[in-house]
Amino acid sequence: MSTQDKYALQELNFETTLGGLGDVDENRDIPLIDLSDFDRRKTDITEQLWQAAKDVGFFQLINHGISLDEIDAAFAMSEAFFALPRSVKKQYPLKDGLNAGWEYRAQVRPSTGTADEKESYQFTIPHMEGLWPDDTVLAGFQSLIEAFEWKAWQLNMQVLSCFATKLGFDENFFAQKHERGSPEYQSTLRLLHYLPLVDSDIPEGVWRAGAHTDFDCLTMVFQQEGQGGLQVCAGKTALQSQTWTSVLPRRGVITCNIGDMLMRWSDDELLSTLHRVRMPAPNENHGSRYSIAFFAQANKDQIIQGPGRKYPAISARDYMRHRLNANFSGKG
Repeated sequence: MSTQDKYALQELNFETTLGGLGDVDENRDIPLIDLSDFDRRKTDITEQLWQAAKDVGFFQLINHGISLDEIDAAFAMSEAFFALPRSVKKQYPLKDGLNAGWEYRAQVRPSTGTADEKESYQFTIPHMEGLWPDDTVLAGFQSLIEAFEWKAWQLNMQVLSCFATKLGFDENFFAQKHERGSPEYQSTLRLLHYLPLVDSDIPEGVWRAGAHTDFDCLTMVFQQEGQGGLQVCAGKTALQSQTWTSVLPRRGVITCNIGDMLMRWSDDELLSTLHRVRMPAPNENHGSRYSIAFFAQANKDQIIQGPGRKYPAISARDYMRHRLNANFSGKG
């Protein structure tokens, strides 16, 4: 089967070409954007975000309004969940075709054809029936995760309002496309646990997360200091040469990247950037790596198409179906 025939979306066909190591350039800067005094400084912040999204596709946020205490509490709860016995976690299995529930080594990237070395728990509001550990299993889990998702959604929509105005839309355009109270809502908060490295000999082609672009409009990733591995193929020149740059994890700093939905909505003005999580080097920490990601994925009933109609119109429901079917081979 040819590459062109394998997947219905050109984004997925492109990913099949990206399984190699590539080159590494650690001198590329990831833009750091200060969101303090947002309402007064919105015009300036918008220009910074737009330039970062066009040139790099990745940027980092500081003074964003989510406190260190809130982030630390979310990470503590995430670690507590993943520390549960596998027999317990299996009671909350990932639902077919939906970003909801727990999976273990179930994500197989088109770029690698091998399972990512991780497990995850995904929270998508309309699909959580039967997927919450109760307080006898993990006290306070549901209330904390729901509150953190709400904070992440608010911040994400704040950033997307800047892109909306630059694209000629109303500033609330993306908030309406990701309306949180709708049964069609499919934005996701994902707790991630990258598995510790037990054997120092890593088979070729195995990654904590193989090279990919994200499905969504805007991803926000919370990382922990000392738990590196995230690399980005930042900018069009790096993409052509497949040159990768590490993203330093810093406490309280949120790493963001443009996803494929927003690239389509912008008629490719904004860059959906390749990224991956490599396995640790011999001299690095071989223990667990944790991160938390929020994916702003347009509601299922929304139609994705930019003003210039570069791509055919597609519903967010169909778009996500193509991406999920290509990435999940099983639920572990």
